[in-house]
Amino acid sequence: MEMTYELTEELENYLNESQEELKELIRELCGIPAPSHREERRAAFCKEWLEKNGAEGVTIDEALNVIYPVGCEEGRDLIVFMAHMDTVFPELVPHPMREEEGKLFCPGVGDDTTNLAILLMLEKYIAIHKPQPKWGILFVANSCEEGLGNLKGSRQLMKDYGDRVRQVVSFDGYCTGMANRAVGSSRYRVEVRTEGGHAFGNFGNRSAIHQLSKMIDMLYAIKVPDKAPTTFNVGVAQGGTSVNTIAQQAEMLYEYRSEDKDCLQIMEDYFQGVIEAYRRSGITVLVEPLGQRPCGSMVDEEKLAALTQKGVDIITRYAGKRPVVKAASTDCNIPLSMGIPSLCLGTCLGGGAHTKGEWIELSSLPAGCRIAAAFVMDYFYP
Repeated sequence: MEMTYELTEELENYLNESQEELKELIRELCGIPAPSHREERRAAFCKEWLEKNGAEGVTIDEALNVIYPVGCEEGRDLIVFMAHMDTVFPELVPHPMREEEGKLFCPGVGDDTTNLAILLMLEKYIAIHKPQPKWGILFVANSCEEGLGNLKGSRQLMKDYGDRVRQVVSFDGYCTGMANRAVGSSRYRVEVRTEGGHAFGNFGNRSAIHQLSKMIDMLYAIKVPDKAPTTFNVGVAQGGTSVNTIAQQAEMLYEYRSEDKDCLQIMEDYFQGVIEAYRRSGITVLVEPLGQRPCGSMVDEEKLAALTQKGVDIITRYAGKRPVVKAASTDCNIPLSMGIPSLCLGTCLGGGAHTKGEWIELSSLPAGCRIAAAFVMDYFYP
């Protein structure tokens, strides 16, 4: 039977009447800086806002996830809907915001503040109208999705509830795409130390910059496995003291990615081999793991396909265009690695993610609200 994902008249009226409130909520959230690991203020705001609007039992866990449980009696199977609070930007002061030609500009506005605001507005509707859930529902404003946050919030959530979770839906990004497969990654800080010295008086001593450069060249010599798309990158390299000093210290940030665990292992083995080769040559090399994101593992393909089709159908209906389905690195990596069918999708249109020029189209918000509402309310009785 074809699913139409109709919304009730009551919900349609709520979404129509709350558009200005939604825009104001987006602006308020954008005004609260939330770098990964520093989401305290935004978490407190979300909890207080939900409680003010009738939500009961809202908690903040040790990872700073804001959790609103609905119908989650002990032992009941759970469905998770989440949107992350953190942004990729490190600043702890509000970013400039402006509205121009139907667009709202602000760093972090699309990734992931608008999706978070839309999810909060749905939680308000549920807190007020109290529809009956078919499953236990966990609504989560989660922490640490970006960069070196290393999916801390998603990890904590799955640690606490994973044995009961049957599906995870993360609202993240734009409604032009969806992710149902996990791109895993490993990230390292690598530091090289040598004797260094004065550039003239100690000429001939080993330079940490030179040794690090040769190490990077060796890392880039790998032929990546062709079993699945696999990449690597040195994103930062720095070191040294002055123009006339042989560098004693230099360091880099290195990562590799793949959606296949065997490919990840090949990259790890090669990386460790390079490190050991330099250590054997007498170079001091310090390696600090900065984060690991797992691939998917043994997910029921039929259940995942059904969840993915639901997302495609809902976005196509309410946004008017079929989304591109792909692999990505998202909060869903953790449940997917546990075999839990999971889907990451966006609810707005915009651009410039991870840049200071990030923006959303305000005209896309009504459709975005309906995408999220159609997905969420399918897990409640009419």
